[in-house]
Amino acid sequence: MTSNGGFEPVFCTIVPPHVLDQLARHDDPALSGPARRSLEHDAYQRTKRRLTTVIGAAAAAAPESAAADRPHRTIYDAEHTQDLPGTKAREEGSEPGSDASVNRAYAGLGATFDLYLKVYGRHSIDGNGLPLDATVHFGEGYDNAFWNGEQMVFGDGDNEVFLDFTIPVDVIGHELTHGVTQHTANLDYHGQSGALNESLSDVFGSLIKQYTLGQTAAEADWLIGAGLLAPRVTGTALRSMKAPGTAYDDDVLGKDPQPARMEDYVRTSRDNGGVHINSGIPNHAFYLAATALGGHSWEKAGQVWYDVLTGGDLKEDAQFTDFATLTVKAARERFGAGDELRAVQKAWEQVGVRTL
Repeated sequence: MTSNGGFEPVFCTIVPPHVLDQLARHDDPALSGPARRSLEHDAYQRTKRRLTTVIGAAAAAAPESAAADRPHRTIYDAEHTQDLPGTKAREEGSEPGSDASVNRAYAGLGATFDLYLKVYGRHSIDGNGLPLDATVHFGEGYDNAFWNGEQMVFGDGDNEVFLDFTIPVDVIGHELTHGVTQHTANLDYHGQSGALNESLSDVFGSLIKQYTLGQTAAEADWLIGAGLLAPRVTGTALRSMKAPGTAYDDDVLGKDPQPARMEDYVRTSRDNGGVHINSGIPNHAFYLAATALGGHSWEKAGQVWYDVLTGGDLKEDAQFTDFATLTVKAARERFGAGDELRAVQKAWEQVGVRTL
């Protein structure tokens, strides 16, 4: 929340600007054209978000007929325009149609709702049954997906570098978690607080995928956006929580720039101070804590991270040390001075983030 008690949504995309910038400079127009158009789309949406945000505006309420323990999903089709939300394509309770993107978006919204409700007792992303809206087929070859403070939006990708953005369920979970953060800690989208904002979306996006697949920490791939990169790309995903900096190394995309430790923290004025880059550090800390504890990651490490995100003590301008300190406190309060506390403490030590 903002200091005056309102929510301040930000415009958040799954593909970082530095990746699209790299593509936009390529000599092949099949690669540079979609990237440039995507950057233009993102710039427009980002500006629109800033102009239309009203601090303290009430979020849309769930319909009276909607049960608090069930999602209320509506999927729209932009039909390759930039007009939002588009034409209604599927609503809550209706049967799957012939459009795979619509069906995947519907399922991904449901998977996200399920994790937050069944594991953490949260009713939709705002905690009060907020309807979940999404638009597919946004733009022409749009190379991104985003949360705009009100709804999810998915591009189809250019089929050269990126495929359909509804394919990875963790991408859907990532973007919707920006909505959870918006309604809880409302972390500033710049520098370390912005990197925490991005990391929390990666953490819960990964947990949503693991929960959907019934995976343990040892079984999970810990990749964000696996299945999103086209066959021509030398890479496995957008990011790796297990090994930040190794998700791709491609002659077109370049090399994954994420650090895993504070000693490699990237200082840059781009990407809001490197929010998509330096998120690798808290991402790796979560991976280390979760795998040290074993079992299902959402039960212990995920619970600690959720407690911090929603507990009310995380400040909007929190730095890595602030967040790490709160996870240690949360682990002790929920689980006592046992394995959980030690795993969280050691994880932050391993990535070079001190706790107070």
